[in-house]
Amino acid sequence: MTNEKILVLDFGGQYNQLIARRVREQNVYTEILPYTASLERIRDGHYKGIIFTGGPNSVYEKSSPHYNKDILNLGIPVLGICYGAQLLAYMLDGLVKTAPVSEYGKTEITLSSVAKLFKNVKPDTTCWMSHTDYIAVPPEGFVVTAQTKDCPVAAMENPEKGYYAAQFHPEVMHTPQGSDILRNFIYDVCGCSGEWVMSAFVEESIAKIREKIGQKRVLCAMSGGVDSSVAALMIHKAVGKQLTCVFVDHGLLRKNEGDDVERIFKGEFDMNLIRVNCEDRFLARLDGVADPETKRKIIGEEFIRVFEEEANKIGQVDFLVQGTIYPDVIESGVGDAAVIKSHHNVGGLPKDIALSLIEPLRDLFKDEVRKAGLELGIPDDLVWRQPFPGPGLAIRIMGEITKDKLNILRDADAIFRDEIKKAGLGRDVNQYFAVLTNVRSVGVMGDFRTYDYMLALRGVSTSDFMTADFARIPYDVLDICSRRIINEVGHINRIVYDITSKPPATIEWE
Repeated sequence: MTNEKILVLDFGGQYNQLIARRVREQNVYTEILPYTASLERIRDGHYKGIIFTGGPNSVYEKSSPHYNKDILNLGIPVLGICYGAQLLAYMLDGLVKTAPVSEYGKTEITLSSVAKLFKNVKPDTTCWMSHTDYIAVPPEGFVVTAQTKDCPVAAMENPEKGYYAAQFHPEVMHTPQGSDILRNFIYDVCGCSGEWVMSAFVEESIAKIREKIGQKRVLCAMSGGVDSSVAALMIHKAVGKQLTCVFVDHGLLRKNEGDDVERIFKGEFDMNLIRVNCEDRFLARLDGVADPETKRKIIGEEFIRVFEEEANKIGQVDFLVQGTIYPDVIESGVGDAAVIKSHHNVGGLPKDIALSLIEPLRDLFKDEVRKAGLELGIPDDLVWRQPFPGPGLAIRIMGEITKDKLNILRDADAIFRDEIKKAGLGRDVNQYFAVLTNVRSVGVMGDFRTYDYMLALRGVSTSDFMTADFARIPYDVLDICSRRIINEVGHINRIVYDITSKPPATIEWE
């Protein structure tokens, strides 16, 4: 592992993983630890810099997350962001109060051109604010380096001590020069040189996996999606035929997906792959279940049970590989972040699982997973395959799941994806799919009244899958999709397009 590391100290905000991702974009490795991590652990990490993250609390409340003040005596530069900025001020005897005017969203800001943090950043620009409290009086030795109309201390610094703070969020895309600000901290303040690249991560990961597994055997949870594909090939590169990939065809996949997975991984990559067809088993467990969280839990547990059964058939197997990535971990409520929804490969695991888990992608974001896939030699068309959740179409069907509903959704979704590809939008729309709602409405086809399902189409634009905006798919493309689905797929008479961003929505509907 690289000797250059930045620590992101997590105080419970939802954008904390995005900070880590932005740092990695600067070719510097990042580790994330909760604010409960010991001072000894942080000292032993030999970090080049520390970033205090945002969070939903008020620093002056006793129940809010704090940290030992001794962290400021380690001689490591510190950057506080939002709550982290307020915490830095509070720890150094500044005054933090409830702001007379809260700021949320896009905000005009004036920056000091002589500030080290704002080198080569326009003095008058915009930023993304999200705060109720503010720094009313900065600590002794600090210079105010940015202001907004309603926030007199939008940024401050004490270069002599290596302390920097920004009330706004430089990590989000809504702060146009946020990456430049983080780069200034990483390179000019912390003295990093940018030695971490994806090729090194892949090489080091394979070496670590080989060392950990030794001569033991591995079972891989293969779904055929981008995450499990990259994870599987990484393990295959490390231990070869010691890996057996078990592809569970639970009957909840997209059109023709099961056959494609078998052809690519068994044929082209020469992996040990066992296809288990168990649609009836999963549908029996899901019979009558409408609650999305219950669906996820059932599917997650059933996945593991199938893998354990296959492991018993194979013989002694010690490890289970999963394609867990960072957004899965965060949305499942690891640390102090709120639980948004359980992911089948995080929150859905039964507590009595008999195999040790290996999750080689757990620290990567989706775009980093794709980069890793390309480094491993996976073809472009597979690396850029549409993201697909482990629970599959079960969470794209509202309400109870039946074979008929699955067939309707498969056909509609295939048409939507086909037209997006034909329009040349496959790389511009980062995720797109159809959702079969549980709503029926009246329609007219020919001279007859119909009463059939409403289908929702969803497309989003995002770089990290932590935040997303709805994709501006051209009307003529949506028109073709609508006409084809109505004419070619039965039992759908109304189609809507989802124009909700994340947040407040999630990308998937359930």
